[in-house]
Amino acid sequence: MSMFSGLIRVMERAARKAGGRLRRDFGEVEHLQVSRKGPADFVSKADMRAERAIYDELLHARPDWGFVMEEAGVIEGAPDKPRWIVDPLDGTSNFLHGIPHFAISIAVQEPRIDGKGWGEVTAGLIYNPINDQTYWAEKTRGAWLQDARLRVSARRHLSDALIATGIPFQGHGDFAEWSRIYGAIGQEVAGIRRFGAASLDLAYVAQGRFDGFWESDLNDWDTAAGCLLVREAGGFVSDYRGRSEQIHSKQVLAANDALHSKLHKILAGALR
Repeated sequence: MSMFSGLIRVMERAARKAGGRLRRDFGEVEHLQVSRKGPADFVSKADMRAERAIYDELLHARPDWGFVMEEAGVIEGAPDKPRWIVDPLDGTSNFLHGIPHFAISIAVQEPRIDGKGWGEVTAGLIYNPINDQTYWAEKTRGAWLQDARLRVSARRHLSDALIATGIPFQGHGDFAEWSRIYGAIGQEVAGIRRFGAASLDLAYVAQGRFDGFWESDLNDWDTAAGCLLVREAGGFVSDYRGRSEQIHSKQVLAANDALHSKLHKILAGALR
């Protein structure tokens, strides 16, 4: 933990505070109050409590920074200061079904120098409360799991690759588009997995557990920290057209350099 910068320590403290509450709620999930935000889109008291704990901790540490949060939305800060991008519970459906695979995601995004909007993501942290693991990255400092350096997979052949994805569901995503991509990629790779938490999927790409990942129709808080982790671990992240932006949410394709180019070629061909 001695490698943590002051900023990462702030983020980890907030994530651990919220993570402890999520673990307790997970043990009593059948008693949680749950409401719908939309079709197959749920929010629980656990989401709200975790987000509040993170907000309070981060606000105390950086009172002039803004927020982009899944439940509370945008909270403006000083225009010349960074903002936090927070997902207090990525994998809510897993959580509510008693599946121990979910995470907290926190990222830092800098304002553009010209004052017109937002630019680089310079820090990201993904915390898994169930196994108490902290993935983190800072720009130019690499990607890490606790104090162990992360590198993307070195596999060069799709036939050896394990790829992760997110599957469209009721009211979310384009199932016809996903089916075309799945049909094209599935026959070329060793396997495809759907675990239900995009932040952890991207962390696993950075760690080399997954060799690649694709998904669409996500939100900034789902991918901001994960995109930085993959890049700092030596990987590539783009949209389906191959364009590289700071945060990919509407379309995400992540892998090492060799597999990214191969996956992109297949994916692009499937969507023609």
